[in-house]
Amino acid sequence: MGFLDLGRIPERQLFGCKARVVHSLHMTFVHWHFAAGDVIAGHAHPHEQVANVIEGEMDLTVGDETRRVGPGAVVIIPPNTPHSARAVTDCYVIDVFYPTRQDYR
Repeated sequence: MGFLDLGRIPERQLFGCKARVVHSLHMTFVHWHFAAGDVIAGHAHPHEQVANVIEGEMDLTVGDETRRVGPGAVVIIPPNTPHSARAVTDCYVIDVFYPTRQDYR
């Protein structure tokens, strides 16, 4: 724990997209770099998720609702709720998960 340099965290592929993953004691933070056209297929998980769009535009579906979101958008995804995403442009998104995503360790 403590101070981290995001640039020193190895980039990895999650769902076919580029990501850097940071874990705290109770949360996981995923810094995504989506290329235009990247898709995260529909899925659900037991974690609460908060998506923060920093750059770019994406179509995000949560449950039965789809919206095009851009910089400044914050989307709260409750546990076990189906959701998916498609990058319209290159995007930078920070997702926060609670509790920690052990599957991302």
